[in-house]
Amino acid sequence: MIKSLSANMKNTFFILLISALLTVPSPAQVKHADLAGRWYSDSEEELGRELRSYLDAVAPPEINGEIIALISPHAGLIFSGPVAAYGFKAIQDQDIETVVVVGFSHRENYDFIAVLDDEEFETPIGNVKIDRKITGELIKRNPKIHAYPTAFFGENSIEMQIPFLQMVLKDFRMVLIAMGRQSFENSRILGRALYEEFKMKGKFLLLASTDLSHYMQYDRAERNDARTIALIKEMDPDKLYRESLVEGHHFMCGYGAVTATMIAAEKLGAGKAMILKYANSGDTTGDKSRVVGYLSAAFVRETKDERRLSAAAEAERESNSAKAEGTKEGDNNMLNEKQKKKMLKLARDSITHYLKTGKRLELKEADPVLNREMGSFVTLHEHGRLRGCIGNIVGRGPFYSTVRDMAVEAATGDPRFPSVTLEGMKDIDIEISALSPLEKIEDPEKIVMGKHGVVVRSGFAGGVYLPQVATETGWNREEFMNSLCGQKAGMPHDAWKKGECDMYVFTAEVFGEKNTN
Repeated sequence: MIKSLSANMKNTFFILLISALLTVPSPAQVKHADLAGRWYSDSEEELGRELRSYLDAVAPPEINGEIIALISPHAGLIFSGPVAAYGFKAIQDQDIETVVVVGFSHRENYDFIAVLDDEEFETPIGNVKIDRKITGELIKRNPKIHAYPTAFFGENSIEMQIPFLQMVLKDFRMVLIAMGRQSFENSRILGRALYEEFKMKGKFLLLASTDLSHYMQYDRAERNDARTIALIKEMDPDKLYRESLVEGHHFMCGYGAVTATMIAAEKLGAGKAMILKYANSGDTTGDKSRVVGYLSAAFVRETKDERRLSAAAEAERESNSAKAEGTKEGDNNMLNEKQKKKMLKLARDSITHYLKTGKRLELKEADPVLNREMGSFVTLHEHGRLRGCIGNIVGRGPFYSTVRDMAVEAATGDPRFPSVTLEGMKDIDIEISALSPLEKIEDPEKIVMGKHGVVVRSGFAGGVYLPQVATETGWNREEFMNSLCGQKAGMPHDAWKKGECDMYVFTAEVFGEKNTN
């Protein structure tokens, strides 16, 4: 009996001891900054002074509405800090409780979405708490979201955002996310998970981390970045992803992070993207030989009154366009002869100016028709042979500026040909295609050879042929579509017959120096 009691007492003591040990708080899991002392100062005083100097020097444009998300660069502070400051200044002292930093891994290779589940992140300025509750909820939402601390070691797409956040916000928590493979599937998974997590919450901010063009000459980087910015302003995440990566442009490193953030921001009510500041390392350091582009932008949720004003302004623009020259009832031409000649001269002048100076031709255009958003291709021929062809199917700004930019790209940026020389311009003939909006079709019988250009898309594969391709080759519809799908788009040649791709038609008003008097 005594032995049994003694054994019971020992067991009870052991259980109490284990319970006591389990209730002792464990040391907080703290992620320490890896880049302090290299990418930015490891001195709290010096780092604070540098960040304040960037913030004090900027004045972001007035934002009417609520900032749902930001795009911010992540290079060394001396390079991208002057641009990043615009976004952080725009949210300074706002009542934000949770900031979600969406970056990606530069170093680790994994096909999932990593989150940091430590308790705090320490920089020279101090510690920021990780919102482990929201982090845990995100992990539960999809099996492709995992806790993976390794992804955050030395990861500048994440760490470079934190000191700025510490300078402009108080009493906030963070959720840190590093995408591995930046596939559209992963972008969509993350975008939807963020939407579901924050749709019933307030006082949050999403922050997508990316740089733009990498190590290009200054003027080419500016052109590429202008296209990326135009895509961001369209607020179409599918198109942004497709055109910034799948078509081979690689116009930004954090394409998946930006796509996921845009998906979530749009679902959470953001109706427009505002560009706060663009520059590249050539602007911040003076070295313009191999530059990296930096962007600060905001996704904004407008109030009802502001949405009403925006709709009214859009209606007024549409009304003005309808009254513009060349749109009278019964006139099927997009441009009159005077406008065509003006655009052909602009294309030639733009190429010549760029070849002489390395800079884009600066100009203003008052003609309302030439200020419309229309897609355009510019095609160059040399002694009757193709010498370059670049264009945009969908308008991304005034038609005249699209012609200017596409002319320069056709002359200097078509990867199939060496750049045109100033001396060689005397042998170049210029042709411009002004494009109508895309119309989706289900029946390929609706495609009229010589009249319609066609776009095919299947997932992220896609291709386009202009209407004149059929005229120049003599192809019938089957030959045209087989070539478009099989050779241009890289999908099965008969995808158009089997309903395995989406088809869009458009018309083109084609005019050139040889046929415009």
